[in-house]
Amino acid sequence: MFYKWGHFAYRFRRIIPVAVIAVILLLQVLFGSKLGERMSQEGWEDPHADSTTAARIEEETFGRDNSGDVIVLVDAPGGLTQGPVFDAANQQITALKEKYPEQIEGVTSYFSSPNPQQVNAEGNRAFAAIALAGDGEQTLKDFRTIEADLKRMQLPEGATVQVAGATAVADALDDGMANDIARAEKIGLIFVALILLFVFGGVIAAAMPLIVGVLSILGSLSLLSILAMFQQVNIFSQSVITLLGLGLAIDYGLFMVSRFREELDRGLEVEEAVAVTTTTAGKTVFFSALMVGVAISGLIMFPQAFLKSVAYGAISAVVLAAVISVTVLPALFGMLGHNIDRWSVRRTSRRGRRIEDTVWYKVPRWAMRRAKVVATGVSLLLIALTIPMVGITFGGINESYLPPSQETRQAQDAFNETFPAFRTDPVKLVVTGANNQQLVDVVMQTRQVTGLATPLAPSRPTTDGTTVLSAPLADRNGGADVVKQLRAIDAPEGVDVYVSGTPAMEVESIEALLEKLPWMALYMVVATFLLMALLFGSVFLPAKAVIMNVLGIGATLGFLTAVFVNGVGSGPLNFTPGPLMSPVLVLIVAILYGLSTDYEVFLVSRMVEARDNGESTDDAISYGTAHTGGIITAAAAIMIVVAAAFAMSDIVMMKYIAFGMIFSLALDATIIRLLLVPAVMHLLREDNWWAPRWIKRAYASLGEHSTPLPAAATAGAGTGEFAESHPPTGEMPISDMVVDTVPVRGGVSVAENDDLVPFDELMRRIDARNGRELER
Repeated sequence: MFYKWGHFAYRFRRIIPVAVIAVILLLQVLFGSKLGERMSQEGWEDPHADSTTAARIEEETFGRDNSGDVIVLVDAPGGLTQGPVFDAANQQITALKEKYPEQIEGVTSYFSSPNPQQVNAEGNRAFAAIALAGDGEQTLKDFRTIEADLKRMQLPEGATVQVAGATAVADALDDGMANDIARAEKIGLIFVALILLFVFGGVIAAAMPLIVGVLSILGSLSLLSILAMFQQVNIFSQSVITLLGLGLAIDYGLFMVSRFREELDRGLEVEEAVAVTTTTAGKTVFFSALMVGVAISGLIMFPQAFLKSVAYGAISAVVLAAVISVTVLPALFGMLGHNIDRWSVRRTSRRGRRIEDTVWYKVPRWAMRRAKVVATGVSLLLIALTIPMVGITFGGINESYLPPSQETRQAQDAFNETFPAFRTDPVKLVVTGANNQQLVDVVMQTRQVTGLATPLAPSRPTTDGTTVLSAPLADRNGGADVVKQLRAIDAPEGVDVYVSGTPAMEVESIEALLEKLPWMALYMVVATFLLMALLFGSVFLPAKAVIMNVLGIGATLGFLTAVFVNGVGSGPLNFTPGPLMSPVLVLIVAILYGLSTDYEVFLVSRMVEARDNGESTDDAISYGTAHTGGIITAAAAIMIVVAAAFAMSDIVMMKYIAFGMIFSLALDATIIRLLLVPAVMHLLREDNWWAPRWIKRAYASLGEHSTPLPAAATAGAGTGEFAESHPPTGEMPISDMVVDTVPVRGGVSVAENDDLVPFDELMRRIDARNGRELER
């Protein structure tokens, strides 16, 4: 299938790129340009949880609780008694309400109606609470309408104004995520281009993966905009999709370009080189994207709209990257031919070094000679790195996800410290169907609850038999214990009691995680195992890959717990350590499993090719690692650069994902792929390649044998040694060719060992032997 598609792409090489680019640009104009206005800040809650039901009851009865939307915090060193500061604050806040009647529903201000609870004991800090009129996403739009005037407030006598509140924090988080994407698209792409230029040594070759990356991002964000028309899509998903889509798209392009140049170096005509590249690297890219997509699709099992939107968006980004790689790139290869090596910026040689002389060959050979020691040692190291994970804790998204130096974060911290009874994320108890005596019974039981800053009290008058009791937590991280106590309240007969508020939503999110995570893990393992079995024609190789993935993910989660929960390095990295938001843990597990499988596919596929050409197990391992080691390292470096752009994020949860990817990729591309995989496969020996007959038949039907590949003894190809031009087509010693095995249409390969054979004569001999199997 892939071989035929390669020839098809060559024949229509001038049409395919134009058609694909036109479709993507059309999607961008019609849908992608509207993505920003369709994003949501919501989607973190479980829609079927009690806290969600309670929030719905409260909103239907009383309207949205907007008391903590915006907090205007005023500090006056000289005090806030009646005077110039007091009058100026009152005048400007009143004017703000008059100027924006459609955005501001109400103001509860110390400066218009002095309330002793709204000023501190020293009398030098007070606040006004602004309730915004809009619901849902309109709330954020209302805030942005008044934001400029809020920040322009000027008070006399050295007094200062800070802006805090739930909506102000949401806006700061939103801005941080938008900056992440801009940084990745500018700084990330520049460094990626430099790496590609270094790897390929030429401008044309380096541009190919970038074309895939740019087209993939434009297309996937347009698809995300279409998705946002039908379901809630959290703003955070845009950053995740850009990170994954851009990194994987460039990686796929890198593998395709490398393989095409290798096939040209082997002396193939351009059309055949395109077909062979599509059959080998193209098929691997396709299955790799399929497995990454399968891993991420496990997120759909979870109830949170945030995880579902990330899953849909990321799957579309990864699949689109693969589709562009196997459609646009083969067509471009067909048009460029040997010109893909044009505009070289450095003089290199892809033929000047044997694979046996490369580190990618020597390190695996060393690991195989000490297989038991290496396998045991590396496994113990990965398990040791996993140990800190036992200290992982979970929480929710709040101002602590912003950097300590961020102004909204500082304002919110100051407000929470000075006025803990007015925290903007209280725990709530929604009581329905209770008469006065029954309500008193419930309230008296709440007086026994510990962990609250103040006793639970009605936040609004009882309406239609519904009462909402609320109170802030004494400790922001103590929500689980408080929720547990509230759930234990014995409701009178006929009375319904729901625990609500942000702390309850976080607890229920964790419970959903613990309930669904084992099923997601089982799904990912089984699905990727079956796909790898079909791709590799083995059951031991997929089993080994799953075990490697689990060890790598465990080590990465241990590292992340040490850094982001325990706080190792939090000062230099400018974040506050604390509990991890549970949906982010699920997301990082899916991403890491997908990326680990991705590199496993590229590495082992090349080993399987060598094995199909008759190599021994150890030679197949050495060949596969030597021919992919440099490319996998370059791909990991590119992915790390893209992730590093997001590691500079202002948002802690984005740092968590980015640093997780960086650590995992570095671990994966070094000790796992170069040491652990060769050692374990050496110990398995011939068992590596065993599979039931039905798997072998399915494997063969994918066309693996349609184009046999070079033997392990070949020198130079794919080792990271690159030439300034393709091999000449005149007479040349066969021993100088990059490889000594040339695939032909009939499914056999020919090895030539003559000292001097004209290239045309070599091709004539290949055609003459077409259809016959020769011994090498």
